[in-house]
Amino acid sequence: MTVITFLGAGSVVFTRELLADLLSFDELRGVTLALHDIDPERLETAEAIARRTAEQLGATPKITASLDRRAALDGAGYVINAIQVGMHAATVRDFEIPARYGLRQTIGDTIGVGGIFRALRTFPVLAGIAADMRAVCPDAWLLNYTNPMAMNIAYLAAIAPDLNAVGLCHSVFWTVHDLCELVGVPLDEVDYRAAGVNHQAWLLRWEHRGESLYPRLDAAIDADPQLRRRVRMDMYHRLGYFPTETSEHSSEYVPWYLHHNSEIERLRIPVGEYVRISEGNLADYSATRAAVLAGEPLDLHRDATEYAPQVIHSMETGTLRRIHANVANRGLISNLPAGFAVEVPCVVDRLGVRPEAVGDLPPQCAAVNRGFVSVGELTVRAALDGDPRLVRQAAMVDPNTAATLTVEQIWALCDDLTAAHGALLPESLRP
Repeated sequence: MTVITFLGAGSVVFTRELLADLLSFDELRGVTLALHDIDPERLETAEAIARRTAEQLGATPKITASLDRRAALDGAGYVINAIQVGMHAATVRDFEIPARYGLRQTIGDTIGVGGIFRALRTFPVLAGIAADMRAVCPDAWLLNYTNPMAMNIAYLAAIAPDLNAVGLCHSVFWTVHDLCELVGVPLDEVDYRAAGVNHQAWLLRWEHRGESLYPRLDAAIDADPQLRRRVRMDMYHRLGYFPTETSEHSSEYVPWYLHHNSEIERLRIPVGEYVRISEGNLADYSATRAAVLAGEPLDLHRDATEYAPQVIHSMETGTLRRIHANVANRGLISNLPAGFAVEVPCVVDRLGVRPEAVGDLPPQCAAVNRGFVSVGELTVRAALDGDPRLVRQAAMVDPNTAATLTVEQIWALCDDLTAAHGALLPESLRP
């Protein structure tokens, strides 16, 4: 029987959505779902949601729940990773401490000082997951949703190159979905291809029956001046290819916007957005827990199926699918550094997730990506070498941080964040 392990199952809203997608496939309605979280209450809630979801869908999975990660991984064929090390409290620290220095962030989970320290908190747990998988499910596929996606996949590729690990993110799909709505073309009639790095990939081709849709997008932007007041639209106008993550995300990966009050106003950038999102997640968790304990039915309506259920279904049934996913750059994008994680088109079937080589990105896109990659490479190397100086050097080359702070401020900020996160960080990187 197929065993699907959920790590971080206490992310209950996301877990509910994944379960609804999984159990909607006829071939997966009898799988084993092994749930794991380190928080007993959240694990209890996740188990209740899994049972309620199965009941509402008329599915008959075997459901287990364990606080012991290795026990939950034993015999798994697929491992869905959705952990958040430090939870809301760590997120608040990642925003409040930099803000004292005048450093603005919007999401703080990818690069920047927020992404750097989120990665450093996550790496030790990833190392433990990799060790457990090697011991009890060495052939399983690790389907990672945890951010910072690119750094996490690059770190896993460095410490466990034999592990079947792939990063899944919905940003490419939803970018194309929303652009198709904007230009009035059905998504299922569109062909598209994107590549770059996670949260900063580029829509290289976007076509309807062989015709590029970019001219229609240009016409829509020309017709609505408010559309131009978004970071992604500004980047597209200046770089020629549409970036595949929200304007909130995109604004903090480059040096051009957050340092300037006028740009924040012009492009309507919501500084500190992820703190509000994180607070909303806590409220969603409480509401979902209350609803399931009260016996209320869950809302299982889904506008689109997440990637992990599609990947599992394809591997189990041989159904051929093409997705965009994150893997180590082993000859896939030739003008980005080898070894770091890239987001590229992939084919999925019984043989697994197989990335497709893209070749060179447009030079201006690769140039922007390389600033992103440099931060990630130094952060991964800091953890591998146990070198605190590399953490600070990663922050020094981060585009938004470097545009805002002096080098003295950057080092002092890293000292403060290191002290604040304490034991969540690798011991070698603490004072």
